[in-house]
Amino acid sequence: MFYITIFIFVKEGKETVFHEFEELVIPILDKYNGQVYYRIRPTNETYITCVGEQPYEVHLVAFDTEQDFKNYTNDEERKTFMHLKEQSIKTTIAIKGTTL
Repeated sequence: MFYITIFIFVKEGKETVFHEFEELVIPILDKYNGQVYYRIRPTNETYITCVGEQPYEVHLVAFDTEQDFKNYTNDEERKTFMHLKEQSIKTTIAIKGTTL
C-alpha cells in the first residue's frame, strides 16, 4: 500500500468552497484504488502541541500503488475541479509513507 498524509490549510472564509471540492474529488479515488482512511477536522482542544498554524483538516489516504496515486492526481475529471481547490486551499503539506 502507498499512503499519503495530508495537512490541509484552508483560506479563511472559504470552508464551504473547500467542502464542495472534497465532495467532488473524493469519489474519484475509487477509480484509482484509493481510499480515505481518516478525514479529521481537529479542534483547538485536541492539540497537545502545535508549532505554527493549525490545519483545517488532516487526511490519511491509501492507494494500492504510487502509480495509482499519480493517475488520480492526473485524472481529467478531477482537473476540472481544481479551481475550487485554488480558491479554498492556502497550502497543504503531504507526507508519503508506508506501513512499518
